[in-house]
Amino acid sequence: MTAVQSLARYRRNLFAALLLAGFCGSVFFGAGKIAFAETTKKEIAANMATLLRSARAVVSDNQALINDPYKGHKGFTGQVVLEAAKFNFRMETGLDIDNIDTSTLHGELLQAELEAVVEVVDEWQNVINEKGVGYKGFLPAIFAFQVTQRFREKKGEVAEIKLTAPAGYVRNKRNMPDSWEQDVIESRFRSPDHPLGRTVSAVGEKDGKKAFRLMLPEYYMLSCLGCHGQPKGATDKTGGKKEGGTLGALGGAISVIIYAR
Repeated sequence: MTAVQSLARYRRNLFAALLLAGFCGSVFFGAGKIAFAETTKKEIAANMATLLRSARAVVSDNQALINDPYKGHKGFTGQVVLEAAKFNFRMETGLDIDNIDTSTLHGELLQAELEAVVEVVDEWQNVINEKGVGYKGFLPAIFAFQVTQRFREKKGEVAEIKLTAPAGYVRNKRNMPDSWEQDVIESRFRSPDHPLGRTVSAVGEKDGKKAFRLMLPEYYMLSCLGCHGQPKGATDKTGGKKEGGTLGALGGAISVIIYAR
């Protein structure tokens, strides 16, 4: 399957997948589209998290293509992922990133995130296109982590994005939740009363600096369970131990920080 064919399939299945996981634009933004002139830090942070998830979905949806040992050049380039990610983002939020003014904080941060996406995918091209090798290790979680690190290199004085999860689920120590993130996970996201998919935000401090913070919960989808599902403790294809997750259960979160200027 080519990247273009995969994108077409993704378009057909996108809304069903979002509904299954409780992810839809109205969860984050209410009814209607965001007015560009009135974009708040909460909306910017939510869009940053949504864009990361939108790009990661493209990598997830193309795992069979990436790991095809018989195909050399796969056409799965940074530009292909960029366009698919923007499409996914538009479907979820109603916003066209290309129409967001890059002189605004909103546009500046989303553009830096898109640049990070392209750079990470392009740096993996030799691995992705290697014939005779099946499993490439270019997993959605690895891709997303590398995007967050590249984004930090670009805009770390202004904002950060972080993948995190309940402490027992974290495989990369750099993704461990800090005290605020841990409290949100345990007291809000794990509460049976917390609305599915609803973000939590607050103004506080991070590393001694005043910051706006937002967390977006993430739930296990079918594509996650190969590495994170049952049976708990079994070795997955990466060599890690499965968390024992089940479909729809809380699996982690995307945490966004926007520092006060």
